[in-house]
Amino acid sequence: MKSSEIKEYSLEALQNKLADNETEMSNLRFQKALQQLEKPTRVRELRREIAQIKTVLKELELGIRKDKGQDV
Repeated sequence: MKSSEIKEYSLEALQNKLADNETEMSNLRFQKALQQLEKPTRVRELRREIAQIKTVLKELELGIRKDKGQDV
C-alpha cells in the first residue's frame, strides 16, 4: 500500500488496518519460525506499512494532520 493511500483513510479505518496488519505480522513471524514462509519480502512490506500507519496516527493525535472522516 502506498503512503498516499494511507493518508486518505479515516482514523477508525487506520486503527482497524493497524490491528489487521499486526495480526498478520504475528502470523508471518510464526510461519517464519516454522520455516513455512512463502513470501519473505511480505514481512518487510508489512513492517513498513505498520510504521506508516503509526506515523499518520501520531500526526492525527498531535494535530498535525486532520482526520478525513470528520469532514461530515
